[in-house]
Amino acid sequence: MNSVARFSISVLALTALTACGGFRQNSQSADDYGQGQGGDTTFTATPVQERETTIWEIFAPSNEEVELKVNKYIWTASLETLDFLPIESVDPFSGVITTGYGTPPGGGQSYRATIFVRDPALDARSLHVAMQRRNGRAVPDSTVRAVEDAILARARQLRIRDGRF
Repeated sequence: MNSVARFSISVLALTALTACGGFRQNSQSADDYGQGQGGDTTFTATPVQERETTIWEIFAPSNEEVELKVNKYIWTASLETLDFLPIESVDPFSGVITTGYGTPPGGGQSYRATIFVRDPALDARSLHVAMQRRNGRAVPDSTVRAVEDAILARARQLRIRDGRF
């Protein structure tokens, strides 16, 4: 392909990209806002002002506060109740706590757990615990349920202690 053809294709591509945005004309008429043509529905709407954004805003520091979507009482109770397990990773943004293998006080079996706090409500549906034994065998549902109950009971105690009924 010769240089003139490349240049022509480049100019056409650039023109097509430029036409995709940037130049907007205010072509809204009274009909766009529900006014006109004698219809029964008449309302006045204010057009939304759009803010121009750039790719460089990704790298700009943000002052916005991050809102966590986990219940702080369940989160703290999970860490306190399973404090005999070594913590491998904690992610409060997704609500996941992953532990390593550990033996409970007075127990002979080694366990690991993954705790998922999925809702900001202090509710049993907000908590999900998955456990595994060191040898890879499944943990009985009654044991998992007992751990979940212990975490929820501790979370309620923390909430009452905090004075927020």
